[in-house]
Amino acid sequence: MIPTRLVVHALVREDGTVDAAELYEVAGELGMTDQQVRLCVKRLVAEERFTVEGRGRRAVLRMAGAAGPGAGAGLPLVPEVDFVRHAYRQDRGLEPWDGVWHLFAFAVPESARTARDALRDALTGLGAAPVQGGLYVTPNAIGPYVRARAAELGVASALTCLTSRDLEARGTCDPVALAGRLWPLDEIAARYEPLLTLARRPEAGLAHAVELAAAFSAAMLPDPLLPPELLPQPWPGTAARAAAAGAWARLRAGAGPGWPRLFRLYGEAVA
Repeated sequence: MIPTRLVVHALVREDGTVDAAELYEVAGELGMTDQQVRLCVKRLVAEERFTVEGRGRRAVLRMAGAAGPGAGAGLPLVPEVDFVRHAYRQDRGLEPWDGVWHLFAFAVPESARTARDALRDALTGLGAAPVQGGLYVTPNAIGPYVRARAAELGVASALTCLTSRDLEARGTCDPVALAGRLWPLDEIAARYEPLLTLARRPEAGLAHAVELAAAFSAAMLPDPLLPPELLPQPWPGTAARAAAAGAWARLRAGAGPGWPRLFRLYGEAVA
């Protein structure tokens, strides 16, 4: 089931607006009711993510902070452009692993539980896996993002960052075996199957574009983007992302003016 708010964000144009008539039409093609759309818009306005000019299908939604560079503009349902770009660079062999593990440890007191949970969410959201209580690891250099988030949360002094080429955990020091024990690779791979199937469908139109964006997000957001050197080969994510890139190209080739900016940004990231 595609979240209604993802449909709204996927239809944001280059000028930061969403045409309500287009929104209702696409949502209807995806099996959503007008009431679902109205409630979603009401919540987005209450959250100050959008403002609305006009009423009903004649309205125009305007995104708050529309000039931001990220595809998701803070929306947790849509991967950021840098994340997408890194994935495609990995697929093309342009981001080889240097053999370095990046580790993060923290000891945040119970009195700051909210900050502790938020830091943990930031680490897992960036693809790090827990090794044991308060210790996380990833082969990707996410240190700047983690330190920035810890500073935002006011727990920078509780964070320890280190790197190592020698890591033994879960009974092994072999990097490939470690990846298989620290991350649920079968689950990650399975999430790409719907994206591959959808991307190969020779359909056009905004509704299909939104379906593609939803499937892409569902596969990509939980993916830690481990380097190819640590993954089983062939890796399903590589084929699915290649198919998605082809689908984006076909959709954009047949699109008129006012095409959603999400696909332009992703197209640039792929290129």
